Amino acid sequence: MHGPAPSGWLLMVLCGATGAYCLLRAHNGSERERGSARAEALMGFGMAAMAVPAALLTFPDWIWVVYAVVFGAASLHALVYARRGGHHLHHLVGSLAMVYMAWAMAPGAASGAGGGHAGHGGGTAGGVPVLTGVLLVYYAFYVLHSAGRLAPAPTPVGLPAGGVTAAPAWLARPELALGCRLTMGMAMFAMLLTL
Repeated sequence: MHGPAPSGWLLMVLCGATGAYCLLRAHNGSERERGSARAEALMGFGMAAMAVPAALLTFPDWIWVVYAVVFGAASLHALVYARRGGHHLHHLVGSLAMVYMAWAMAPGAASGAGGGHAGHGGGTAGGVPVLTGVLLVYYAFYVLHSAGRLAPAPTPVGLPAGGVTAAPAWLARPELALGCRLTMGMAMFAMLLTL
């Protein structure tokens, strides 16, 4: 990522914590929920590693190929399940966005698309402006939609404020999972802005 160091540190910590929470969630729920949590953990850890400030660690040039291969495989996996719709389509877009950012951050890879750069942490902007713009619009709408879903629903008439069932375990709280998705959506938006 090519932004200022404080934002890199913040993104690294937020995405790493989100990835860790998603990894913990991968042990609970249905098979579909566990698969979604594993995909989100991979995305969180991948984004955390991509956001590491260059002052802390300078990656070798070949790391971007590894990113492209890992998230290319994740894209293929998401594509297989995308027929089911919903969140699998979002995982597909996210994995493809990671492949795109790895390509854009690779030294010299984006030179045909408006000038290459020095890799992790410096240089000129890379990537294809139109594709970056489309991804920015997608993530802006995703973040706004997710934030709207976090608003508390009104309590139905006749039910106590807490509902009639006991609260689920903290790992199974749907609002925490949605909060993690919101965090990763905002982080992806921020990372795309700095390309």
